[in-house]
Amino acid sequence: MYKIDNYNFSGKKALIRVDFNVPLDKKTLEVTDETRIKGALLTINKIIKDGGSVILMTHLGRPGGTKQEKYSLKHIISALNKNLGKEVKFADDCVGQTAIDQAASLKSGEILLLENVRFYEEEEGKPALPETASDEEKKAAKAAVKERQKDFVKKLASLGNCYVNDAFGTAHRAHASTTLVADYFPNDRMFGYLIESELQAMDKVLHGGSKPFTAIMGGAKVSDKIMVIENLLPLIDNLIIGGGMTYTFIKAQGGNIGNSLCEADKLDLALSLLEKAKQNNVKVYLPVDAINADKFDAESNTNITKTNETPDGWMGLDIAEETIKIFSQVIENSKTIIWNGPMGVFEMAKFANGTSSIAKAVANATSKGAFSLVGGGDSVSAVNKNKLADKISYVSTGGGAMLEYMEGKELPGIKIIRGK
Repeated sequence: MYKIDNYNFSGKKALIRVDFNVPLDKKTLEVTDETRIKGALLTINKIIKDGGSVILMTHLGRPGGTKQEKYSLKHIISALNKNLGKEVKFADDCVGQTAIDQAASLKSGEILLLENVRFYEEEEGKPALPETASDEEKKAAKAAVKERQKDFVKKLASLGNCYVNDAFGTAHRAHASTTLVADYFPNDRMFGYLIESELQAMDKVLHGGSKPFTAIMGGAKVSDKIMVIENLLPLIDNLIIGGGMTYTFIKAQGGNIGNSLCEADKLDLALSLLEKAKQNNVKVYLPVDAINADKFDAESNTNITKTNETPDGWMGLDIAEETIKIFSQVIENSKTIIWNGPMGVFEMAKFANGTSSIAKAVANATSKGAFSLVGGGDSVSAVNKNKLADKISYVSTGGGAMLEYMEGKELPGIKIIRGK
């Protein structure tokens, strides 16, 4: 396996899978957050500096195998031009004749952006079918897409003569542009700098984290985090639990949770997790108090109670001051920290304080020498909203991919490059 640092791109046309699935303004369709574009610059600039040319592949949104104007990558070109300091060429297709011709005429130092790879069903290998389709129709359509996918992958691969995967956010998907196309470059495939740094950060946490090691898990469901929690239990000293899944644990222990979110079929699972934590000498911290609302609404009435004494008709939507104090103290005394998932309904200002407070505690711990890894949409949003990104050791670009890697799963986009 080549390392990008050791590969000379002079005279090469580098086919790069990037993750430019960036947020766009709903009215103007302009890029509102350029973080993912900035994350790819190091890789792109290395290739250009070597004297190579760049062909960028990415998806945007979930067009489901059909061409949709709002998901066209032409909307991100101005942001790309600005960040790269040069004009990026655009192909209005990714495997059609225009893409083939533009890739063939690409000169050293030039950059070509291909149209959204998810405009084709063949990218994900899933047919675009109505929900009313019968099982027989779905089976036949999927087989047909899989057959067409071979030609799609071959056409993509023909555009370049080396392959770089720098899209960690989609590395857990065995899609055409993230995994299958790499087979065409057995001796000329590698990770970009972004994926390299992602893997280094996660491997540092999984295989060399200093003690005390604290995992902070938030979000709505225990079922979403069960695998990663179980995989981390032998490694960590403290497990902080927040968000909606709090109440599955509280309910399992006999507490009153009112109308709070709860996975009623996961109560035994919650208790078994607590038991496994005890067996691994892991101290579990659950919220002791919460801000409750009388409805799931930004304008709801609120009160504060203990988490196991939530009044009937009310629901816990954020952690309150006593919990923030306890959690912050544990975090700031840690040497390794991993955080995935919000402490409350972060998208509503009234219930964002808990998540923001945890972001600040993680930043404080990092300033004292801790290694911190943050991933997942709301956790990263909290870090960015509080302007703390430069005070965190590593902010991951891949929520789902990060969780699956932490669960110990093999990610197809990683496995194909590593060759094991």
